[in-house]
Amino acid sequence: MRPHALPRQLRIRRRAEYTACYERGRRFHTEHFLVFVLSGAQPEASARTGMAVSRKVGKAVTRNRVKRLLREFFRLHREELPVGVHIVAVAKKHAGQVALDLTGVTAELLPPLRRLARRAPGRPAPEGQP
Repeated sequence: MRPHALPRQLRIRRRAEYTACYERGRRFHTEHFLVFVLSGAQPEASARTGMAVSRKVGKAVTRNRVKRLLREFFRLHREELPVGVHIVAVAKKHAGQVALDLTGVTAELLPPLRRLARRAPGRPAPEGQP
């Protein structure tokens, strides 16, 4: 495995897993993304992540850029994600029309996921926080 890759076992890959997140997961709205979080999907396992970027977002180049940004965000912040959850990020229609960058995606997605991680039982609080 490449040292900086997002391993296959940490990605959501099956349609049934996506559907379960959509139907039973909590929703978090941000400016450019809709995030579904399904708790208790795999207790004691690392968070598994997935993304959905439809053709409404833009042409292939735009969609692929949004997907690369999301993958990089999840790869860089996987230690901060709650344990035992499935997370699916869905790009909103206007996400491809703005100049998104990794800093913007991080500023948008990290706060709600950190709040969720703080509430998750069995996970130690990050240093400096109760």
